[in-house]
Amino acid sequence: QITYPAAAEEVAILKATTGTLHPKIEPVMAAADLLAAQEITRQVFISDELVNYAAQLVRATRPADSPVEYVRKWVRWGAGPRAGQALILTAKAYALLHGRYSVTQADFRRLLPAVLRHRVLISFAAEAEGITTDGVVQELLRAVPPPTSTLR
Repeated sequence: QITYPAAAEEVAILKATTGTLHPKIEPVMAAADLLAAQEITRQVFISDELVNYAAQLVRATRPADSPVEYVRKWVRWGAGPRAGQALILTAKAYALLHGRYSVTQADFRRLLPAVLRHRVLISFAAEAEGITTDGVVQELLRAVPPPTSTLR
């Protein structure tokens, strides 16, 4: 979650982005290395059960079709297919960064709030009741059963 910058930080941002200063940017990785990292990330294993679970989680955010009453009551607009892509790819990258070569359910649970936070629009009534997108995600994780045959 990103909050607003402090006053001094905001002034620094304004100065840095509206003036003529052109800071020298040093590369930290060659383009070929970045492309290779992207390719390696896509090769991280994810079971068909977890791909289906990703689709179920994303589809459950859509109020018209959701099996989750909480979503039908409080969500105005759900996530699209790109949310499923983002969940799978971020889970693959997360697994790789943590020395693993396969995605787990725990990766989904950890990353789903960040993936859905800006993709699910709660209703005005939900906002008035103090319900957040993160709260909706927690309800989804409780209501949409994970696959039983994959890593936890």
